[in-house]
Amino acid sequence: MPLVIETRTPPDISAADLYAVLRLRVDVFVVEQRCPYPDLDGRDLLADTVHVWAREDDVLAGCLRVLRHGTGTPAIGRVVTAPVARGRGVAATLMDHALTICGPDATIEVDAQAHLEHWYGRFGFERAAPDHDEDGIPHVRMLRRPTA
Repeated sequence: MPLVIETRTPPDISAADLYAVLRLRVDVFVVEQRCPYPDLDGRDLLADTVHVWAREDDVLAGCLRVLRHGTGTPAIGRVVTAPVARGRGVAATLMDHALTICGPDATIEVDAQAHLEHWYGRFGFERAAPDHDEDGIPHVRMLRRPTA
């Protein structure tokens, strides 16, 4: 069955969908990666946050969120794929969708796990700062400049 992409803002996301998104993030970022950090950072319910997720056979395959930081400058984050859906392009499909949401004229920010720098580079992101530690995992700030 093909991937079904869904996009919601906080007023339009159901409790069940938000729970599924948050659970996947905790299962991967906290449990699988053994990184106890506060995933619930208060940004998931901000009015200008956009949640994007993919379902396959009604099972959550992956998700991400687009933040505006109250400035209109978007940041894509919390990109995660369920273990059973890895290696099939789910995250790339979600990124393409997120880039469309952000628009071609936007400078877009990503705070990526450093080992994924090359993967984000495929989408036009470039390193914008040296590596930094975030909760014990090396990260790098990357930017994608307008394509126009």
